[in-house]
Amino acid sequence: MDKVFDKTKERMEKCLDSLDRDFQTIRAGRANPKILNNVTVEYYGTPTPLNQLAGISVPEPRLLTVQPYDASILKDIEKAINMADIGINPQNDGKVIRLTFPQLTEEHRKTLVKDVSKRGEEAKVAIRNVRRDAIDDLKKLKKNNEITEDDLKDGEKEVQNITDNYIKQVDDMSKKKEQEILSI
Repeated sequence: MDKVFDKTKERMEKCLDSLDRDFQTIRAGRANPKILNNVTVEYYGTPTPLNQLAGISVPEPRLLTVQPYDASILKDIEKAINMADIGINPQNDGKVIRLTFPQLTEEHRKTLVKDVSKRGEEAKVAIRNVRRDAIDDLKKLKKNNEITEDDLKDGEKEVQNITDNYIKQVDDMSKKKEQEILSI
């Protein structure tokens, strides 16, 4: 039974990690270097993550600067940022690329909050699917006479407790992201 619980926790943790990555890509009106995590630059014929080719810093709350380690790839980095479609036009001054995050309108904030809510609900559905699979696994153990009826009931309660814990974490993450979006 412990294997079922461990597998359940592991899969639910992956749901949380996925949600966290999703939330990192949502622009909240302030500069966040993680928005560039998915940007890759063609460097000597190899797609390379931007954070391996340049220093990314946040000198002001709504400004990101990208300082390449090799100045010859500045144009390539600018092109890759444009291709990544993050919604911000890079400004190249010949040495550094600046990304200025615009102030969000109230309407855009509400749209982002709805998106956060939707992604949170999708994560909860994924967690509930993991719960269903875990309960099915416990029922198979019961069917094969590896556990008793009481063990099955206790196991279902434990799976539900694990599920409730992860659902609460999703709610907390969603609330935190919504506050971040609305508090600028």
